[in-house]
Amino acid sequence: MTDADRTHDIVVWGATGVAGRFVAEYLTERYAPDDLSLAVGGRSPERLEQLVSDLTGRSDAWDDVPVVVGDATDPESLRAIARDTRVVCTTVGPYTTYGTPLVDACVEAGTDYCDLTGEINWVREIIDRYHEAAVDAEARIVHSCGFDSVPADLGTLLAQSFAVETFDAPCQTVRIYLEGGSGGVSGGTLASFGEVFEAAATDPLARQTLRNPYSLAPPGERSGVDPGEQRRPRRDSLRSAWTAPSPMAPVNERVVRRSNALLGYPWGREFRCTEVVPTGDGLTGAATAGLVAVGLGAFTAAMSVGPVRSALRRYVFPDPGEGPTREEAEAGHFSIRVLGRGTAADGPFTVEVEFGADRDPGYGATARMLGEAAVCLATGDVDSPLDGGVLTPASGIGLPLAERLRDVGFTVSVGEASDTRR
Repeated sequence: MTDADRTHDIVVWGATGVAGRFVAEYLTERYAPDDLSLAVGGRSPERLEQLVSDLTGRSDAWDDVPVVVGDATDPESLRAIARDTRVVCTTVGPYTTYGTPLVDACVEAGTDYCDLTGEINWVREIIDRYHEAAVDAEARIVHSCGFDSVPADLGTLLAQSFAVETFDAPCQTVRIYLEGGSGGVSGGTLASFGEVFEAAATDPLARQTLRNPYSLAPPGERSGVDPGEQRRPRRDSLRSAWTAPSPMAPVNERVVRRSNALLGYPWGREFRCTEVVPTGDGLTGAATAGLVAVGLGAFTAAMSVGPVRSALRRYVFPDPGEGPTREEAEAGHFSIRVLGRGTAADGPFTVEVEFGADRDPGYGATARMLGEAAVCLATGDVDSPLDGGVLTPASGIGLPLAERLRDVGFTVSVGEASDTRR
């Protein structure tokens, strides 16, 4: 089947959920119907029709948005959808529970795919089961196209591209600083988070995936010099300040290392990557780093105990489908700084990247990150040597995604660092 035989450019799968609705709204208001043929999909035709009805008054474009229906328990329905679109853009999690049949359908149909997953145990499973088949089918299966892990992955790519172009050498070390942000968390996101701990409690492969810093690298290359995520307060050598562990490091660092591997190790096999939370200088910075580390450690320990995990998921976490309003999603913000350190012929250098947005990182900003990733795939606006496979944002799409995000209001800048003490 050629692209000319496909009805839709993009199907937003899970459009009636919180994240899916934000993505569908964004793509429709920016691109449909003049620039892209968009459809919304999910299990319930009634809820999908209600979504279209609710949003028709907001934009005339919704008059022309079709509905497609399928179910993870009915693989043939997913195959039919995959065969009829260029890209499936999915927000339906937990992906460990619902994601595999959709990936299978996209690989079989040679259809590109992007998602929001941070479930690295599931990503490892998809890599092992589908990477070679996706390469043969020329299907780009691009995971983690939201706040996990676009800023970290593209920020690293930007730093490395600038370093090679300016200094004729890559950065040997990259440090990602989660400097600040505000926003809400939906029940679906917390359900996915809980699924990772559930898998680790019952599946030895999932536990090994969480322990190994190189667990998302290609088979045979799952070892290296990087010790993995920071777990304690630490004085930062690049910024002369204290840092704490980042809750996103277990996902983002592995994604960045996979990008390096898939691209053929342009940053070297000795490349190191760490993501942290900066907490400031002096005693206050040290104390804050300690509190963050203790809090994150306590939460991780609690989620590792079956009865406690079950109680939190049942009584504390919001239900899937609950999340921030549109106004709340547009009121948040996030800021990430990436520092890359390398050595050129005339001495050491430091590259600095700023990546941020004035929107809730998990929803308002993520809707644009995932939406623009889907547009890149649908239009062929990619800068990658890879035509297919289980990929990352940096290896599967590349710098065109950064350009598109800059065009829709994100802060995306790169240059030589003048002062790393901030």
